[in-house]
Amino acid sequence: MPRPVLCKRDAGQEQEIQLWIEAILGEKFPPNMPFEDVLKDGVVLCRVMNKLAPGSVAKINETGPSFKMMENVNKFQDALVKYGVDKKDIFQTNDLSEKKDISNVANTMFALGRAIVHKHPEWTGPTLNVE
Repeated sequence: MPRPVLCKRDAGQEQEIQLWIEAILGEKFPPNMPFEDVLKDGVVLCRVMNKLAPGSVAKINETGPSFKMMENVNKFQDALVKYGVDKKDIFQTNDLSEKKDISNVANTMFALGRAIVHKHPEWTGPTLNVE
């Protein structure tokens, strides 16, 4: 169901998410590459899920046509649901792939952060400040 109003992007939130992802993966985002471009192909998102829940994304497409990259995003979204993120909190694929609503992508990452804090006490790695 389309959302009538785009959320306003928050550079501070995006920076917070970026630092969190970098801490989980133990590597920095490519310099001078916008937040949404780093996440767009779903590779980083799938790698994050595999750190949080090993094996949650069985095969990540590192290269290939755009539909293969979109598969990564879909696999990430499926892994989110299995991990305990409510479906209503998950962005639409084109929010990211077509950069339609990057703030909704950020909101999904905060929903993931809440799921970690509230549903996954076994996770001892970096957490996103969700309070």
